[in-house]
Formats: sequence, structure tokens, C-alpha cells
Amino acid sequence: MPEDATAIDYVMEKASGPHFSGLRLDGILSSPSPSSSPAAASIVAADPNAPKQPFVIGVSGGTASGKTTVCDMIIQQLHDHRVVLVNQDSFYRGLTPEESERVHEYNFDHPDAFDTEQLLDCVQKLKNGQSVQVPIYDFKIHRRSSDSFRQVNASDVIILEGILVFHDQRVRNLMNIKIFVDTDADVRLARRIRRDTVERGRDINSVLEMYAKFVKPAFDDFIHPSKKYADVIIPRGGDNHVAIDLIVQHIRTKLGQHDLCKIYPNVYVIQSTFQIRGMHTLIRDREISKHDFVFYSDRLIRLVVEHGLGHLPFTEKQVVTPTASVYTGVDFCKKLCGVSIVRSGESMENALRACCKGIKIGKILIHRDGDNGKQLIYEKLPTDISERHVLLLDPVLATGNSANQAIELLIQKGVPEAHIIFLNLISAPEGIHCVSKRFPSLKIVTSEIDVALNDEFRVIPGLGEFGDRYFGTDD
Repeated sequence: MPEDATAIDYVMEKASGPHFSGLRLDGILSSPSPSSSPAAASIVAADPNAPKQPFVIGVSGGTASGKTTVCDMIIQQLHDHRVVLVNQDSFYRGLTPEESERVHEYNFDHPDAFDTEQLLDCVQKLKNGQSVQVPIYDFKIHRRSSDSFRQVNASDVIILEGILVFHDQRVRNLMNIKIFVDTDADVRLARRIRRDTVERGRDINSVLEMYAKFVKPAFDDFIHPSKKYADVIIPRGGDNHVAIDLIVQHIRTKLGQHDLCKIYPNVYVIQSTFQIRGMHTLIRDREISKHDFVFYSDRLIRLVVEHGLGHLPFTEKQVVTPTASVYTGVDFCKKLCGVSIVRSGESMENALRACCKGIKIGKILIHRDGDNGKQLIYEKLPTDISERHVLLLDPVLATGNSANQAIELLIQKGVPEAHIIFLNLISAPEGIHCVSKRFPSLKIVTSEIDVALNDEFRVIPGLGEFGDRYFGTDD
């Protein structure tokens, strides 16, 4: 890797190894089943006991180079609860009484100053989905706190920061991306003096003495050589907002990308936020009132509809603003209609009408006829539907069988497969496999992909019979 590499395409290339599921916190999908039948689809179920694999980002650089600032800026911009920070400084070995008496002769920048084995154990446990207790190191007395720890919970993204996190190959091997913060030596020295005198209670003479005796030689011998392992180099540290923005965007992509999105490029999961996960928590709660279930379902449906509309074609359009200026924007797709799969799909019609004034909406009813497995299909669709882009509405994608029949009917009516966007609140992996393999040009937009179907072909963890809960016909 060349030392001046900072391009995001190199980040993408280096990050193309093992990834994590951005939305699912409790399972990893197995290989897709070759069959789209419900019985065979159950084979696709994820192993709920399999640990998720977080995305580990290593951040290294010289002392006071701005590593912590870069990490804090990344976390603040993400504003996401699935990112945790682990500092190598927490794993300093405590000094013995003899070493404490000669602290000015102790090299805190040498690899031996850190308990690398404990650091490895900590990161490995986090990667396995376990919570850990990170030590708290007191830099004034050079010892760990004996009665307090920092609790770090398992997360989807782990940022591991420290001057020597690239030194040990075993630690490097745990990382998906390695970032080196490269800052001028004079700037680092000035920051070190300010930090150690103000925050760590040291006098300036001892800081300068330790810098000349230990810090600079350690940088030359251990830290700077590890720069060659970096995938991304950030000059100027926290002042380099362009590089940080690129990294933040890359992490956002990884957070929002489910494993199935890598298999099927036509599957889109809306970006998860505290609000979205909070609303999912509410509508999945069996104790929620009908009023609240409808309210929060409507909010989530609106977000899915808005996201789906973003996949429609557009044309450039210029308008004159009230300031007599010309604004170049885009014009919406005019030939559009919605089609709801009765009856649950009708719950999504209000959100579509709110977003698209006067939109035509058709209906498709798929009804099981007796016990022979056959289904009767009734439809009422716009006469010119073959000329329109179609937003197909159904809040839950389970086995995919009903969806496939509805899509097949639309295609028979002359709608091109690529003109259909299937919108739903939650999807089972089996349903996504079933629909995407049969209709690879169709787009699926969902707010969350669940773990699997159970033996009764119900989505797990799911949210129950959506139509009954929404329309108040459940028991």
C-alpha cells in the first residue's frame, strides 16, 4: 500500500473482506436455498446462535497526532448507537512500586508497556458479540483503577485507537480498515506538552525529557514503520474534514448494508437510526395499543414510501426562484401508480397518497382456494398500468409466494419488471431469496430484514398478523 493513499476507492477495496450485518443484531444468514418453495426456504434460516461479525476500524499515529479527535469526530457524525471506541491507553500495564520510583526512566511508548494479550482478548470478545469490562488507567499514578471498569457492549462497529495498534500482527488481523493519522512532529510535541501538563499533572521539563528520551525514538522505531500497514492515511488529523467525511460515509454504508444487499443489488434497506429502531421496538411489542401500533406503523411506512420514490427515474428541470435566480433541480416521474396486495397492503395507501397527490392505486387479492394449494387472484388495476412505474405495497414479505404471484400478474399486464418497486416494512430472508432470484430487475425496499421464517412460515421475530393488528380485527 503506497504511503500517500487516501482515496476512498482504496478503502472500499480493502474493506471488501468479511463484513457484518448492519441491521440484524442476532443472526448471520446461511447460504441461499436453490428453491423458492416455502418448505425449501426454511433451510435458509439463520443460525440465531451464530455471533455477528462487527466491522473493526484501527486508528493509529504518533503521540498527540489527533487520533482521539478523529475518532470522536467520526462517532459524533455517525450519531449511531452501534459504534464503540476502545483506547489502547486503557491497556497500559500498571507500574510496580520499583518502576514507579523511577517513572522518568520508564518508556511508555514501547510495545512492552501495553498488555497486548488483554487487548486481544477484549477485542475478540467484542467481535464474538460479548460485552467486556475495559480497565481504567490513571495516568497520574500510573496504575489501573482496582475497583472500576468501563463497560463496553457488543456493537456493529468497533474503533480501536492507539499509538501501537498496528505493531502486533495479531491485532492488525482483527481489523477491517486501518487508518493512520499523520501530523507534523512539531504540532504533536506542542499538543503533548499541553496535554501532559494540563491533564496529567506533569511539569514541562519532565515532558520534554521523556519526549527526547523515549517518545521520539519510539515513534521512529515502532510507530512510523507501522504506517505501511495503513489502508488510509489522514494528514493533519482532525483538521482534515474531507478525509473524515469520506470515512464516515463509508461506515454509514456498512451500517446500513445487510448481508443480503451484497447478494442482491436490487434489495435496499433504509438507513437505521434511533428513531427507526425505536418505532420498530414499539410496533413489535405485543402489548402496544392499536392506536399506537397504527401511528408508528404509519410513520415507518411513510419512510419506506419516501425511500422507494427515490428509486424512480427523474428528469432535469430549471425553475426561477422568488429571488429571480435560476435553480436547476429535478422533475418527478409522472407515470406512476400504486398497487396494494389486499388487505395488509391497503395500510400503506395513505402514506403513498400523502407523498404523491392524486396517485392512482390498484388492488390485487390473492386468496387460497380450498386445501389443494391453488390460489385465486382478483385484480382491479389502472387500464394504462403497462405505461406506469408501479409501487407494489405489502407490509410483510414472508415466503414470497404471494408477492411472486402479484408481480407475475403485473408483468402479464405489460408492466416491465424493472418498473416495479416492492415496498414493505419487514422482510424474511427466505422471501427476499424467493422474489429476487425470480425477478432480478425488480427493486425491493424495506425498513428491516428479520432473522428467518419459523416452521409455520411466520417471520421471526416479526410483528404478528399485520393486517389484523392494523385494522383491529385481531382477538
